[in-house]
Amino acid sequence: MDNEQVGLYTLDEALESLGFGKFQAFVLAYAGLGWFAEAMEIMILSFIGQAVKSEWGLSSSQESLLSTIVFAGMVIGAYGWGTISDTYGRRTGFLTISIVTSGAGFLSTFSPNYLSLVILRGFVGFGLGGTSVFLSWFLEFVPASSRGMWMIVFSTFWTFGSIFEATLVWIVMAKLNWRWVLALSSVPSFALLFLYGVAPESPRYLCMKGRTGDALRILEKIASVNRTKLPAGVLISSRSTDKAEESTPSEDRIPLLPSLSKSGMQSKLGLSSFFMLFSSKLIKTTALLWVLLFGDSFSYYGIILLTSKLSSGESGCFPTIQSSGYLLGDSLYVNAFITSIAELPGLFLSALLVDRVGRKQTMSIMFGLAFIFLLPLLTRQPAVLTTCLLFGARMNAMATFTVASIYAPELYPTSVRTTGAGVASAVGRIGGMVCPLVSVALVNACHQTEAIAIYLAVIVVSLACIQHFPYDTKGRELSDTAC
Repeated sequence: MDNEQVGLYTLDEALESLGFGKFQAFVLAYAGLGWFAEAMEIMILSFIGQAVKSEWGLSSSQESLLSTIVFAGMVIGAYGWGTISDTYGRRTGFLTISIVTSGAGFLSTFSPNYLSLVILRGFVGFGLGGTSVFLSWFLEFVPASSRGMWMIVFSTFWTFGSIFEATLVWIVMAKLNWRWVLALSSVPSFALLFLYGVAPESPRYLCMKGRTGDALRILEKIASVNRTKLPAGVLISSRSTDKAEESTPSEDRIPLLPSLSKSGMQSKLGLSSFFMLFSSKLIKTTALLWVLLFGDSFSYYGIILLTSKLSSGESGCFPTIQSSGYLLGDSLYVNAFITSIAELPGLFLSALLVDRVGRKQTMSIMFGLAFIFLLPLLTRQPAVLTTCLLFGARMNAMATFTVASIYAPELYPTSVRTTGAGVASAVGRIGGMVCPLVSVALVNACHQTEAIAIYLAVIVVSLACIQHFPYDTKGRELSDTAC
């Protein structure tokens, strides 16, 4: 209360006063475009592999590598882009991410052979590894009281990107070929590059770097666009120096993480930020996030690839699935479109829950439902039932993946937020790298039961991790610094 009497206010208090208005709507649109672009590039993996395999006579392992190399690039990129944006700013991250993703994505259209396509798709994956920067950037503009709901709204861009890609492939592959799909799928990344000049820097990042004057100018612009007012007084980085509050924290006032020692902030190098994730205050959070996001990524991307494999029936192992009445290509695209639509009700349900019951409970509920929908697929099912079960599994897996993606950056202070979320995302991408070996190799080898059993086991482990997180982030202020 003493700080309020002398006319001081924090960034979180400023954001609450400014509310969510037109300025944040633009930030939402730009950051959402980044996730829209990633969803399109990821969804390509469900379609391009089979088309290229047929045209170039590839083996199943070569087909799987086209998916795995993208995730391998994302693993490397997630760490690199996180440290760049934490050290040099979120806007610097946007610029380099957009250049790499759009350039490599478009050039892969002209790949003369398999090796060049693999290399270029690896660079696309490297660029896509930075999309967690967009999420963290948007997070830093949103008032704490409505953060969960708006982050779910943000995640709908991924869903619409998936739906758009499935529609695009359905239309383009019928008349043209996979090269046109690659070219058109790179357009959103070029749009990010084109709009880069009007994207503002994160005021939270600026405060963390001691540039409160620059942060204040952005807040004043937000106030002008939103037609609201800043609190009276002087902007300060945080109230974390108030020792009395640290000694008796309350659930409404404490930051998302306890303060770290000032010595941990001396170096601004990315390597230093990385090692801060393993400090005594962060190591448990880091370890649990890694396991959770691995499980989320493994199950979510695995369900996408299962849709491709079980819908097409290309392995010849599942005659009941092939008898749906569609042509092979149409069956694949129709079912991919239907299961992409499934993400919308999942996001709607998670939006209702995330700011009411909290992040942990929402993830537990949705992951539990995903488990139930996958369970009948331990045995072969008719085509319609298979599609319905995959619909339900993807609906809940996407909801869990989304809430976990919100939870990750909320857990870290601003000084290491994109590094922490980026590295956790990178570990999650390893799940994406491994899942093609399960979905493609096991299903092609007529081992559907074993493949589903692995997914169920991963979900159980992930549910156990959720229960061990020490607290929920619902309604809590973000921690601005690690000092």
